[in-house]
Amino acid sequence: MADETILVADDDKAIRTVVMQALGRLGYDVRATGNAATLWHWVSEGEGDLVITDVIMPDGNGLDLIPQIRKQRPELRVIAMSAQNTLLTAVKATERGAFEYLPKPFDLSDLVEAVRRALAAPSAGEGAEGPDDQGEELPLIGRSQAMQEVYRVIARLTGTDLSALITGESGTGKELVARALHDFSRRRGGPFVAINMAAIPRELIESELFGHEKGAFTGATQRYAGRFEQAQSGTLFLDEIGDMPFEAQTRLLRVLQEGEYTTVGGRQPIKTDVRIVAATHRDLRQLVTQGRFREDLYYRLNVVPIRLPPLRERREDVPDLVRHFLAQAVEEGLPAKTLTGGAMDRLRQHRWPGNVRELENLVRRLAALYAEDTIGVDVIEAELADGAALAANGGGEGGSDRPGDGESLGEAVERTLKRFFAAHGEALPPNGLYERVLHEVERPLIELCLDATRGNQIKAAELLGLNRNTLRKKIRELDIQVVRGGRTG
Repeated sequence: MADETILVADDDKAIRTVVMQALGRLGYDVRATGNAATLWHWVSEGEGDLVITDVIMPDGNGLDLIPQIRKQRPELRVIAMSAQNTLLTAVKATERGAFEYLPKPFDLSDLVEAVRRALAAPSAGEGAEGPDDQGEELPLIGRSQAMQEVYRVIARLTGTDLSALITGESGTGKELVARALHDFSRRRGGPFVAINMAAIPRELIESELFGHEKGAFTGATQRYAGRFEQAQSGTLFLDEIGDMPFEAQTRLLRVLQEGEYTTVGGRQPIKTDVRIVAATHRDLRQLVTQGRFREDLYYRLNVVPIRLPPLRERREDVPDLVRHFLAQAVEEGLPAKTLTGGAMDRLRQHRWPGNVRELENLVRRLAALYAEDTIGVDVIEAELADGAALAANGGGEGGSDRPGDGESLGEAVERTLKRFFAAHGEALPPNGLYERVLHEVERPLIELCLDATRGNQIKAAELLGLNRNTLRKKIRELDIQVVRGGRTG
């Protein structure tokens, strides 16, 4: 039988009782209190072999006690638990030295397992201080059980440089997770650099990643610092890694193995010091089986897997997300809106094939287009019906030739061009088709980038890979109207 003493602090009497009974049946000596002062008195007197503490208590914060406990008794493990199930809570608990963080409600089996691991683990000694608090601005929204595991993984990675592979459907917020991994890491003082593999032409991938020297190829009029160099001492986010050309995968693997690279046209090896975070909506294991993705690179990237759940698996988070996006809209100058209970329920019932991005766009439309201060269920029904009709129409072009989940940008363009050729047949223009296609693509591409950056022309130019003045010229030529916070027409 166990003979260790466990100190429990929680202002909820029911939780204290359940925890005492569960651990008592296993032979532990359990002492429980409803306040932080008593817990600190016990710890100061040298009592207890393990502490289990709530975060919010009437006379203090359990997270604030953890550094004091570690300083007074470095060998004493602490398990933190909280109903404030946010990413910041999980990260702060880990940063301040908690052995484990359990979001409420938790399974007793998880608590028992954490207790056994904490008591069996070797003495940790005094740990290094964690990063400063990041404030209360939430980088990720949601208190569902599905998101708790994401938070816990991010929290456990705060003190490491391990590579992570984020998987999830389009629109789930993979870049937000990548940014959180950076912002709560010891590299947070360095740059966060993102590159979308699906948006870069195959022949430019290596130049974008590793840079090139002046004269390395036609058009290389000056030296270019690639993303690895830009991300030095920080984090490099490789988005849509499943779309990376096979030959570029080989060179990336070599960089990860050797820790150095050469620019295109260069000869001098450059040492690299970056943390790699990759993301994809594709099944990389299937691509490995098909011979389209290197198996050794997959294992290099997938050191820590993070699966981001689709919105339909965490519908209880919809109200929090809606309130967050409505608050963002107000900050951008749009009028304040609220939703009726029925409207919120209808949003919660929707399947959200476009995930959080689809919900954000809908909320932005509600804030911008409707005069009423309170949005009812009839407006929501109309918006969702319009969205369903657009999806059924293949984005407005008609027909059932809809893109699959794994469709690349090139495949989508090819599918659209095939429809165009089939529809026009012999009536195709006699010449100038190349310029016409480029012209047809240019306007929506620029408009979409402006929408994605909420009208920020500097960020849009960076996303497009254009000079800022070039983008401004094209906006004038194409008569694209831009306002801060989004495009108006």
